[in-house]
Amino acid sequence: MGIAERKGREKAERETLIVATARQIAEAESWEAVTIRRLAREIEYSQPVLYAHFSNRDDIVAAVALQGFSELAAQLGEAVAKAASPQDALLRTSATYLDFALSRPALYEAMFVLPTGLLFGDAETRQELRAGFDAITVAVAPFCDHAEVVAETLWAALHGLAELERSNRIRPDLRDQRIMLVAQAIVAAKA
Repeated sequence: MGIAERKGREKAERETLIVATARQIAEAESWEAVTIRRLAREIEYSQPVLYAHFSNRDDIVAAVALQGFSELAAQLGEAVAKAASPQDALLRTSATYLDFALSRPALYEAMFVLPTGLLFGDAETRQELRAGFDAITVAVAPFCDHAEVVAETLWAALHGLAELERSNRIRPDLRDQRIMLVAQAIVAAKA
């Protein structure tokens, strides 16, 4: 292994450590606790080393968000694959999305609430972001002619439900009924 290869591997390992540590701190304490100074102390590198990898905290949040989008896409894809029918796929996708959002609050916040510079609905949209949207599109496609618009609408509805439940503004014991209502609206739209 050459010097350049070794340095590249070491840089990737440091970036992985920075992102993993940021994610751990955020899940344990909140994103407010994640600072460059704190990360440097936790991973035992100087702040300039962190700045050599990420220009600011928002870039670290974006790296965490990209991991989250990959994880969400995998779970949504699995939900669609396990479905027994198109309506089951729609219900499973919706439930999986909400379960993901509610079980990983700091990760979900990095993905959808905090500033990251990650763009959706753009020609430059990264594949990690696109994959989750594609899984939602597959779930709604049997029920509509304009799957991308319906997928965006379902995503918006699920995001709203997730945020309302995360902030204790709606009752969690009625989640299944809300999912059913959203799914029924999509199914009925085709009729």
